[in-house]
Amino acid sequence: MPLYLLDDKLWFPPVENAMHDGLLAIGGDLSPDRLLLAYRCGIFPWFNEEDPPLWWSPDPRFVLFPDELKVSKSMQQVIKKNEFEFRMNTTFPAVITNCRNVRRKGMDGTWITDNIVEAYTSLHTTGYAYCAEAWQNGKLAGGLYGILMGKIFFGESMFSLAPNASKFAFIKLVENLKANGVVLIDCQVYTAHLESLGARMIPRKDFICQIDICCD
Repeated sequence: MPLYLLDDKLWFPPVENAMHDGLLAIGGDLSPDRLLLAYRCGIFPWFNEEDPPLWWSPDPRFVLFPDELKVSKSMQQVIKKNEFEFRMNTTFPAVITNCRNVRRKGMDGTWITDNIVEAYTSLHTTGYAYCAEAWQNGKLAGGLYGILMGKIFFGESMFSLAPNASKFAFIKLVENLKANGVVLIDCQVYTAHLESLGARMIPRKDFICQIDICCD
């Protein structure tokens, strides 16, 4: 499959034309309109600091259906003991900054560039980007951020400064989203962390169908 080169025109090629690893296109910008179009098409940006924007649509897609959320007995105890306080959208800049700064196994540097921070903060001010937060003893201990469109939440990144903090924030977010009618959470690519919470692979075509039905 060819790798598409994007220009100033606001468009994306069909996701069926992505390469075997899910890479679909290169270039373009990170304007709010392009980012929202990307999510609406089942595409997300992911690239290193020194690279131009890279756009992905892997097949299969890693997702979580809220009804399939798994909460381990140990996490049930964490929640029961009130080790953390859950908040939403009280400190988006701090959440995305911590996601940027956290060190991850097998990764040098970060894909959350200055342009990414600026773009998603802009989407937060317009009501599309959300963050979930775990607070402990008055301090931000973990959290995640993503895009909410219609009845689908597109997860982007999470961080944890204390054991179980990101799991707590994710669990509470899923419960909140479910209560508000969200039917699918996009986790993008496989991680054992999210698999333990109930995420699984589905065919990309099924994911796109969900977007067509559930995104405003």
